[in-house]
Amino acid sequence: QVHLVESGGDSVRAGESLRLSCTASGLTDEPYALAWFRQVPGKQREGLICIARVGTLVNDRFKGRFTISRDHPTNAVSLQMDNLTPEDTATYYCAARQKTTCVLNSVSYDSWGQGTHVTVSA
Repeated sequence: QVHLVESGGDSVRAGESLRLSCTASGLTDEPYALAWFRQVPGKQREGLICIARVGTLVNDRFKGRFTISRDHPTNAVSLQMDNLTPEDTATYYCAARQKTTCVLNSVSYDSWGQGTHVTVSA
């Protein structure tokens, strides 16, 4: 069973950067796509960015500000967020699916972390 643990959530000011990390355990030798989502109360979970064997996929809304990287030996995936705004305040989740391709809809992922919270103040 895949177990995901996010870290790095913090309170920052607008314009600052933040890097979130997700450590995955329980992965088999099969390829996995790892993605980041976020959610604010009352809204649907939003797909941000994904990395998989065939490449990366970025939600157009976040191109140029969010980047993803993966360290295969440690099964860690990071989300670098730059030029943060108060609208980026949310709980951020790491997700995994046993596929070689990326998608950014939450129903396609069956493993989730517990989330890490980011607050951006003006």
